[in-house]
Amino acid sequence: MASPPYVLRVETTARNHKRSRTKFTKDQLKILMKAFNQKPYPGYATKQKLALEINTEDSRIQIWFQNRRARHQVQTRSEPEKDLEASQDQDDPEEKIHSREDRQCHTSYTPSQLHTLITAFTNNPYPGIDSREQLAKEIGVPESRVQIWFQNQRSRFHVQKNRELDGPLEQKQDQEQNL
Repeated sequence: MASPPYVLRVETTARNHKRSRTKFTKDQLKILMKAFNQKPYPGYATKQKLALEINTEDSRIQIWFQNRRARHQVQTRSEPEKDLEASQDQDDPEEKIHSREDRQCHTSYTPSQLHTLITAFTNNPYPGIDSREQLAKEIGVPESRVQIWFQNQRSRFHVQKNRELDGPLEQKQDQEQNL
């Protein structure tokens, strides 16, 4: 089965499975930006309509809106006069889209740093600021990076737990259908 043109595939390993990055075309982005400018919190029906209109999954639409609201919030905090100009000039949505270069770099951890983080996560998946600051000092990274690592780890943990719970449920449903 061929991939749709708007999806950029990313190589993954079995241990580090990630969803492929969705790459929207300029036309798709214009449609999404127009909808965002009208209503930054669209309802279920609107998301379904947009998904059909631009030929993608509604979950991708939801993620796009979440990311766009976050970017919009950052823009309004850091550049209020620039955002005012952008909201007045809604004809060209590409001007408002930030590049990947604006993001903070990916943090790589050494095996010893990971060991320390995993041990701390096993003891307490929700550490307070004091614990995070202590860990940050111990492994030599900013506290904000430790906080994000814990958020990501909790997310991965919940996804893995849900997969483990869904596996037996799917087997049971298959057995029931065979009866």
